Amino acid sequence: MTTALLVGRFQPFHKGHLEVVKKILEECDYLIIAIGSSQYSRTQENPFSGDERERMIYETLKEEGLVDWEIVQVPDVHDNEKWVAHVQDICPSFDVVYSGNPLTQKLFKEAGIQVREQPMYDRNIYSGTRIRKMMKGDSWEGLVPDAVIKYLSSKS
Repeated sequence: MTTALLVGRFQPFHKGHLEVVKKILEECDYLIIAIGSSQYSRTQENPFSGDERERMIYETLKEEGLVDWEIVQVPDVHDNEKWVAHVQDICPSFDVVYSGNPLTQKLFKEAGIQVREQPMYDRNIYSGTRIRKMMKGDSWEGLVPDAVIKYLSSKS
């Protein structure tokens, strides 16, 4: 059985993330979704709390009927030398790491853990940075799963 770890901030969880999750679940038996920098919220770069991000992901994957996954919040320790061990302490055991972040890839590779570059889906469209900017006034709803829209609407 292959267990994968997907590391991301998911600010917010969007359709590109959903496609990545689906692809990983085709390749692996189980997926741990690590919400990075989970302690940060209410900033421009991290507008949603760890709990809000977890709820967006949970509701989306449940609505999609996806199984064999779990979500873990991983606060940042701001120390590259300690970060991989920190993730390993918090998360259940995993065999392979998926990440599109070059630093994350490098750190896990240096720790001797198999790393696969996560597939990117229309990155110029499905980008958390772009979506966060659009949320200030442009139409962004089509870029996130319906479950995310429902969740965010319920909070207003």
